[in-house]
Amino acid sequence: MAASALLEAIEIETAPAPGAAVIWMHGLGADGNDFAPLVPELELPSTLAVRFVFPHAPLQPVTINGGAVMRAWYDILDLDGARGEDERGLRASQARVEGLTERERARGIPARRIVLAGFSQGGAVALQTGLRHPARLAGIMALSSYVPLARTLAAEAAAVNRDVPIFMAHGTGDPLIPIARARRSRDRLLEQGYRVTWREYPMPHTVCAEEIADIAAWLADVLGGGEARP
Repeated sequence: MAASALLEAIEIETAPAPGAAVIWMHGLGADGNDFAPLVPELELPSTLAVRFVFPHAPLQPVTINGGAVMRAWYDILDLDGARGEDERGLRASQARVEGLTERERARGIPARRIVLAGFSQGGAVALQTGLRHPARLAGIMALSSYVPLARTLAAEAAAVNRDVPIFMAHGTGDPLIPIARARRSRDRLLEQGYRVTWREYPMPHTVCAEEIADIAAWLADVLGGGEARP
């Protein structure tokens, strides 16, 4: 992807000369500012220099919201996916995230030191991109989300990321993406042999303090040389 086509993004570096990167996609209707304030709350080790990249999704009409134009990674036709998925939009966002990943590699951070992360829609894009990425990543994090285009995953999955650490977390009271849908995604990944760290919290479609602590521990593991606990 040409540099001119790269998404605009907020960047936060936890220390000079970062040796790792987390590309973190926001949810529907938000923008890159949504999760940027969490960086200091993660309290990552001072020895772990990380560049957090929070891109802004493109503006586009969203069917479920009456066609209103907002920042979205892809169109949503209904809450449960019964009317199908916006495959074209998902693959377009996958390409955009690949462009950001390529930029980090060009800046000296190898794929093995890059985490793709996201919340809700952003988490779906992180999974869509990370599971198909041709180079081994450090990890994939999907919060309050699900696996999109699941029917094509087995055929399109990158063998090099078959053992990539995956962190999935969800609220038991989520009214937008029911936890049953997320559990089905988790189970599908486990059935295909992926390493999934799964967490549930008594919350709606949001994040909570306990989740932030678990995210911090997982990031420190996958970027600091350890492995996340199942």
